[in-house]
Amino acid sequence: MALANSAKKRPKHLDLMKIRLPLPGIVSILHRISGLALFLIGIPFLLWVLSCSLANQEGFDGWREVFNRPLVKIILIGFLWAYLHHFVAGLRFLALDLHKGVSLPAARASSKFVLIVSVALTLILGAWLW
Repeated sequence: MALANSAKKRPKHLDLMKIRLPLPGIVSILHRISGLALFLIGIPFLLWVLSCSLANQEGFDGWREVFNRPLVKIILIGFLWAYLHHFVAGLRFLALDLHKGVSLPAARASSKFVLIVSVALTLILGAWLW
């Protein structure tokens, strides 16, 4: 009888716009999104650019001109953030796999650390590359 009552109290649908994920959940989803973006878009594009730029001098000069445009630089800084976030969050998940920082306060602190470090490194390297 207790199972029947608990089943009736459950919502019929979940409104995904009203669900507020905790910070570790946001970091986890951003890790997956950044990995997917790097794997499907970033790596193939950069390999193609490398191939074209190594083919001849005109290809190199053409891509250098493209990369000097502000919009392209912003997109590349976005991919830089994706790489840095994926790397730092991957180190966090490696520590979690080793059972380090699995308590709730430590998980929240490491999530904040991942976001702060990835954004700070992106700003530093993005300003240096600009």
